[in-house]
Amino acid sequence: MRIGCPTEIKPQEFRVGMTPNAAFEAVKHGHDVMIQAGAGAGAGFSDKDYSTAGAQVVPTAKEIFASADMIVKVKEPQPQERKMLREGQLLFTYLHLAPDPEQTADLLASGCTAIAYETVTDANGGLPLLAPMSEVAGRLAPQVGAWTLQKANGGRGVLMGGVPGVGPARVVVIGGGVVGTHAARVAAGMGADVTVLDRSLARMRYLDDVFSRDFKTSYASAGNTVELAREADLIIGAVLIPGAAAPKLISRAQLSELKPGAAIVDVAIDQGGCFETSKATTHQDPIYNVDGIMHYCVANMPGAVARTSTIALGNATMPFMLALADKGWRKACEDDAHLLAGLNVHAGKLTYYAVGKALGLDVVSPTLALKL
Repeated sequence: MRIGCPTEIKPQEFRVGMTPNAAFEAVKHGHDVMIQAGAGAGAGFSDKDYSTAGAQVVPTAKEIFASADMIVKVKEPQPQERKMLREGQLLFTYLHLAPDPEQTADLLASGCTAIAYETVTDANGGLPLLAPMSEVAGRLAPQVGAWTLQKANGGRGVLMGGVPGVGPARVVVIGGGVVGTHAARVAAGMGADVTVLDRSLARMRYLDDVFSRDFKTSYASAGNTVELAREADLIIGAVLIPGAAAPKLISRAQLSELKPGAAIVDVAIDQGGCFETSKATTHQDPIYNVDGIMHYCVANMPGAVARTSTIALGNATMPFMLALADKGWRKACEDDAHLLAGLNVHAGKLTYYAVGKALGLDVVSPTLALKL
């Protein structure tokens, strides 16, 4: 199979879809690998690293899209990239289609087959290709939240850990999954007073058993969420419904109840955000003010630490990429129901129920799509 990896063109996105190690493994398996010149530079990988691994370095994305059987990326294809996708081509990347009707329409029109990292599952009910970036984003959230809280950025001017005689920042993390757990651990490590909200009693028991010395847990009822948010200096949104649009947990009207200058970090912004006032921003212009509340809603947070993120993502995606290349996407998905769960689009049909529900579109079951 011909596997192509173009340079990411989303603003301030420095990750790359394939590491030199992944390229080396694919070549060892008998596949041809094409990498766009400079694609790995933001993550610290040179063109020579890829050529040494056996990949062909080509100058333009157009060449890759024109000849590759499978496109491997990090972020969802941008409009100019979607125009280059073709019928029968396999796209393997993050998609986050539920809040993105334009991308969904373009992928359906292209006739490509698109497998989304964020909906591939595992035997434990987890999301193995989303988890590495959730870990990164979770650990980054208190860091960028602390920066947003600085007075020069419009925040309250509160130090996360406080100082002797002055209490620490109060941090509320909404969602006790991978993102929320890592965010809470780091915020607590910075000395903040941290509470994690979740609706799963089993998850809260686990967090309390393991992390009771670090942070508190509380039930995420609507009333309790707002009550704790009123006292927070920093609120981190870490709610995920796989493949679906994130629920809106704090309305615009409720912003008036928060502390002036409080900071919101919405890690769920890829899925539309979990605050009513959230809108996607970039690393170039990451924060904005709504009613005195500072919002940090960068849609590709892990891109800020591109080398760590690229290696972590590559470790997770490589076995699935090799399976798709070795067997072809149909046989690979027939053999692995967890990989089949990643199928979002095929031959002009939407194949993921939560996306169809969010966008009001008809859905074909992935099992049926295998026969199309």
